[in-house]
Amino acid sequence: MKKILSFNLSLVLLFLCGCVQQENKDTRFLLNTVVTLTAKCSSKTLDGAFLLCKDYEELLSRTKPESDVYKLNNSSDYIEVDRHTKNIIEKAIYYGDLSGGRFDITIYPVSSLWDFNNQIIPSRDEISEALKNVDYQSIKIQDNSVNLGGKQIDLGGIAKGYIADRLLEYFNTNNVTEGIIDLGGNIVVFGDRDYTVGIKQPFSNGEIAATIKLRNKTIVTSGVYERYIQSDSMLYHHILDTKTGYACNSDLFSATIVSDSSIDADALSTVCILLGLEKAKELIENTPNTEAVFIDSNQNMHYTSGLTLENNEFTFK
Repeated sequence: MKKILSFNLSLVLLFLCGCVQQENKDTRFLLNTVVTLTAKCSSKTLDGAFLLCKDYEELLSRTKPESDVYKLNNSSDYIEVDRHTKNIIEKAIYYGDLSGGRFDITIYPVSSLWDFNNQIIPSRDEISEALKNVDYQSIKIQDNSVNLGGKQIDLGGIAKGYIADRLLEYFNTNNVTEGIIDLGGNIVVFGDRDYTVGIKQPFSNGEIAATIKLRNKTIVTSGVYERYIQSDSMLYHHILDTKTGYACNSDLFSATIVSDSSIDADALSTVCILLGLEKAKELIENTPNTEAVFIDSNQNMHYTSGLTLENNEFTFK
């Protein structure tokens, strides 16, 4: 018997301490997720932030012929790209190197075979053939031009973090002093106040494993429970091993990263699951201004040394 579960909800649930005065808040479906922006600003300024999301969607879409990603995926030559596209690809290559190739944006030929909505598990032959086209080291960059070397990319594991960082810049430039950026679970909180964010218990009906108190930080969770297919005794989740093309064999159910940079938190949350608990914890302990909460496959919680846990709430030391 096959059971499919697909979650498009935020991986991190947000609770506010107190209420924001003179706030504007809106929710729209953009970037293939639910985007909620809350800020002490005019509705015009908030609309400008959503327009910025729309611009990035047009730039980074895999399916829109005018986007940088579409042009790159359908060319064997160098393509001149927007500086934002180049910045994201360069950061993705960095995390490819850091993870020993486990994080690889050229996984798209394989990931596109897995259809979690329609319960499609690809055959071993299909995966084996697609894996021949997975190698981020084939990507070449010259000035503002990129050549994928015949590969195809998916920036889904890193782009939302980059966009969240740019939205924070936008609000700062427009003198917005307080707010919340939530790109489907990629969360940035800013301003002179504390926020309490809930970390979801994997494979639960929305239960909270713990909370964490944040100020001027970004938090991102990746979890194997987000999208998966249960087939008999096998769990096929969406975080794929670049060597096998199947769900990575990890002892982590989820990795929550807290950082000053959302693009780094976004990539690291996936990298940590790919690495497993011990290597992930070592990596975060050696990454400046970054902390993590891990929930392992036995539903036990682990966290890095910069955090303190009391009454099921994390705070910074």
